[in-house]
Amino acid sequence: MIEVLLADDHPVVREGLCAMLESADGIGVVGQAGSGEEAVLLAARLTPHIVLLDLRMGEMDGVTATGHILRESPRSKVVIVTTYEDDADILRAVEAGAAGYLLKGSSRDDLVHAVKAAARGETVLTPSLAPKLFRARAVDPPLLSEREREVLRLVSQGLTNADIGRALFISEATVKTHLLRSFKKLSVSDRTAAVITALERGLLS
Repeated sequence: MIEVLLADDHPVVREGLCAMLESADGIGVVGQAGSGEEAVLLAARLTPHIVLLDLRMGEMDGVTATGHILRESPRSKVVIVTTYEDDADILRAVEAGAAGYLLKGSSRDDLVHAVKAAARGETVLTPSLAPKLFRARAVDPPLLSEREREVLRLVSQGLTNADIGRALFISEATVKTHLLRSFKKLSVSDRTAAVITALERGLLS
């Protein structure tokens, strides 16, 4: 059974989502929250598999709540369900760790599919929103220096810091410095994540 927590500041919306989900096999709604703060508290207590979270809710919005929920209940997956299609909102939600972003106009089948897909660890996104996410990611990419790009390109080829130093005629310590600067700019903490993020953003082409 996939346990779901619903969070929306409109009771009618919560009831509608609850009815759609509980009519599906293998899904059960274990709690409902009317605010971001309440969603964080309930998620920590109930540790549901999925939290369906509204984007705009009073003092604590869905993006802020997402961060708190994932810290308090690491096993939970957050899927944003909203009426808003703003590029920046979508990117903020995904970067906060949300596993998906759906519009409230989505059909019951799309909602059920999204919950089950998120529970399997997949990223879910209303198809019409995919171009917006790619467009938002393309705006104002982090500025890596040419040397930082060279280092990451070599990392992507499987070279060690020592190998990279020899290839670029710089010290191993300098390689490490370039990597640490890249990590900071890309908001990542390791080599693999840095390469993946840089490739996704077209920084190594």
